Amino acid sequence: MSLHRRIDQQVLEKIIDALEGLEFGTVQITVHDSQVTQIEKNEKHRFQLQKQKVKAPATSESQK
Repeated sequence: MSLHRRIDQQVLEKIIDALEGLEFGTVQITVHDSQVTQIEKNEKHRFQLQKQKVKAPATSESQK
């Protein structure tokens, strides 16, 4: 980027807004003719798996 071109403050604020609070995901910035034309945010929410206790099947021995 040449020193004569500056990124608009509004664009910078939008980029910062897209990044704030993002734990997992992507922010994609599209540029045409040295100007930001689009900002996309793809956010992922991850959840830890809870292991469930599985009961052992009843055997004929335990049913007597």
